[in-house]
Amino acid sequence: MREDTAKKTTTEKTPSGDELKIEGSKIEELKIEGLKIKVYPDPVLKIPATPVERFDAKLSSFVDEMHKAMLLREGVGLAAPQVGVSKKIAIITYDGVFYVLINPRLLEREGEQEGEEGCLSFPGIYAPVKRPARVKVAAQDTGGIERVYEVEGFTARAFLHEMDHLEGKLFIEYLSTLKRGMIRKKMYKRAIGEDE
Repeated sequence: MREDTAKKTTTEKTPSGDELKIEGSKIEELKIEGLKIKVYPDPVLKIPATPVERFDAKLSSFVDEMHKAMLLREGVGLAAPQVGVSKKIAIITYDGVFYVLINPRLLEREGEQEGEEGCLSFPGIYAPVKRPARVKVAAQDTGGIERVYEVEGFTARAFLHEMDHLEGKLFIEYLSTLKRGMIRKKMYKRAIGEDE
């Protein structure tokens, strides 16, 4: 998931403890290997992910690489299918808090909000989406420990956006048929190199 933010300088820590300097949402001195964001219409984005069963160093390393990839692309959320791995893993970083959601389950939802959403798998595309205002989610961390999060506002939106990715659902599916068709056409044109 993406959010347009004002220019500011911050320091983020990856799960492995590396410090990343971010100036105006741009990462400096960040090296990343291997993880590439899958862009629509890549079929992996529509495949429901399978649960994570092994909680080991390899999983922690993968989450760390996801975090780096997300920050490099100025995102606030990323799901494993977006980097070609069909596993129930999602991460979100917002307001200085880093969330790891492994095998997440929606326990409760309440209220309604509407706000603009973007997605790293739909670069440059933003559209208003209605979602619950508050949610309660249970998820495991990289050590397999279950945690329960109660979040609201933009954070709730980000949780639900990333959890949708784990079910093979994309944010454009919340849009009107006409708007969805326009976005799909634009993305298909990009994929074959015909877009502007």
